[in-house]
Amino acid sequence: MATDTLKSTTGASAPSGLRRLLLDNGALTALIVLAVALSALSGDFLTTDNLLNIGVQAAVTAILAFGVTFVIVSAGIDLSVGSVAALTSTVLAWSATQSGMPVALAVVLAIATGVGAGLINGFLIAYGKLPPFIATLAMLSVARGLSLVISGGVPITFPASVSHLGDTLGGWLPVPVLVMVAMGLIAALVLGRTYIGRSMYAIGGNEEAARLSGLRVNRQKLAIYALSGVFAAVAGIVLAARLGSAQPQAADGYELDAIAAVVIGGASLAGGTGKASGTFVGALILAVLRNGLNLLNVSAFWQQVVIGVVIALAVLLDAVRRKAGATPVAGAGGPKGKQAATYGLAAVVTVAVVGATSFLHSGSTSSAHPKMGLSLSTLNNPFFVQIRAGAEAEAKKRGVDLTVTDAQNDASQQANQLQNFTSSKLGAIIVNPVDSDAASNSVKAADRAGIPVVAVDRGVNKASIDALIASDNVAGGELAARSIGEKLGGKGKIVILQGQAGTSAARERAAGFAKGLKAYPGIRVVAQQPADFDRTKGLDVMSNLLQSHPDVQGVIAANDEMALGAIKALGSKAGKSVAVVGFDGTPDGLSAVKGGTLYASVAQQPSQLGRIAVDNALEAVHGKKVQPMVKVPVKVVTKQNVAGFSG
Repeated sequence: MATDTLKSTTGASAPSGLRRLLLDNGALTALIVLAVALSALSGDFLTTDNLLNIGVQAAVTAILAFGVTFVIVSAGIDLSVGSVAALTSTVLAWSATQSGMPVALAVVLAIATGVGAGLINGFLIAYGKLPPFIATLAMLSVARGLSLVISGGVPITFPASVSHLGDTLGGWLPVPVLVMVAMGLIAALVLGRTYIGRSMYAIGGNEEAARLSGLRVNRQKLAIYALSGVFAAVAGIVLAARLGSAQPQAADGYELDAIAAVVIGGASLAGGTGKASGTFVGALILAVLRNGLNLLNVSAFWQQVVIGVVIALAVLLDAVRRKAGATPVAGAGGPKGKQAATYGLAAVVTVAVVGATSFLHSGSTSSAHPKMGLSLSTLNNPFFVQIRAGAEAEAKKRGVDLTVTDAQNDASQQANQLQNFTSSKLGAIIVNPVDSDAASNSVKAADRAGIPVVAVDRGVNKASIDALIASDNVAGGELAARSIGEKLGGKGKIVILQGQAGTSAARERAAGFAKGLKAYPGIRVVAQQPADFDRTKGLDVMSNLLQSHPDVQGVIAANDEMALGAIKALGSKAGKSVAVVGFDGTPDGLSAVKGGTLYASVAQQPSQLGRIAVDNALEAVHGKKVQPMVKVPVKVVTKQNVAGFSG
């Protein structure tokens, strides 16, 4: 199921029966081992809710991977599927809501967008003779850019009639799982029963031989990449339906997961081999790994290491198969009876061993310490690192077992983490949403399970939470604008470095900047560009802006990281002829304030946010009344008061 059926080239050197079974079904074997190990290590893994969570979490990656399977079997690559998924969901949401188009027609337009992107890829590769890597890399950028242009960088609420794709049937069976299974069956049918499927194997095996045998290779490549676009479009719709909104930054990096699932499932990047069933197993392995590592409270950073090791081992297994003297039979699935017996044996072994390991947890008692989960939007930012530090310090002080996860600015990944928290029956959940709309469905699920939810720094829309612990981003933005206005005496040219498009913090701070600058009509904003809350991008963007605006007198950055990048670009001008104002009050930012290169930082006291969030979550666990809104004051820190600021 998980890898291609192999045929021995010599009888003498053929591997033993057991070795052959393991080599031919390496991914399936790995999945069984993972299930058994995680069942033994975590009593929360083998529950109905958690297994359904795994299915939902695998759905989008699997659907993308089915489409990528077509491309890899034909010896190509498609790096654009994640961006195409985001573009198609944005097209659907914009067409059905803002343009007033009927939903059915909007769905057709979204699918057509995926087909169009695939056809462009195919044309560039088949007729433009571009390497697949280059052509699809270009489409990755184009599709993501168009998604941001259409949405204006702001998530668009998904039509209610399509949002049901993210719901459940009968209150328990997730629709995304059904869509995944349906798309998997279609992929298997295309690969195994159609002319285009046989063409994929022929092109991947030997393109020149396929051409000489009369196959219209260029036309087939157009169809292959168009099919990949269709599957990407369906994946984008399912993802947006699950989140309740089309996110312009959705599915970022998912193309790598899709390719990994195909490779783990036994396909060769050299082309000519691969099966839909193997891809399905590969996607499940990735989902099970992430789910299990979340349940075991493994750092998100180490999770990336583990995923990378698994991919490397999958490629190594392919090399071992080839060195064992076996030759892949393109597209073959082996004798149906033998294959069915293998699947049946795998199922029986898995159920028996997993059932046995479940007894390890049957007599366990609940921990004496309350358990909580904290899902942060990212840990690649000092502000959120400080929130984690404050939360962990308070949890240790109060005797709370706190599990911290990193969503890496991916709303879908955060939804997975919140679902894992819910299925683990934690006492409370603390969430710092990547996007306030996208977190709503997961928070509603926690509410239905009776788990208190506390939001920190950013609220959750269209869902009930017990408390919001936050400073006012809009008010902070106004303070930043007032600071720059007073420093420049009410007149001058400034630039604004915006945060990551689509995030609530970026929108709210930008709104605060605009509101505060209205009081200073003499100040002219000559440029506004996003730098994604990143120091390096802040440096690059500011360097570029200085080429066209060398006489700029002030900079407002939506966080300290971008402000520090701008200071580097400004060089000796920073703090002298150009005033720079940041946001967050991070340690590096405060050091720059002390040094005089950063004029001011609007400090939010992030460690206090984390501490207060844990306190309120603990109160909610004990059934006590908590305030629905707890405001942590923001403060403008300058060189005059930085020495007395504790953070």
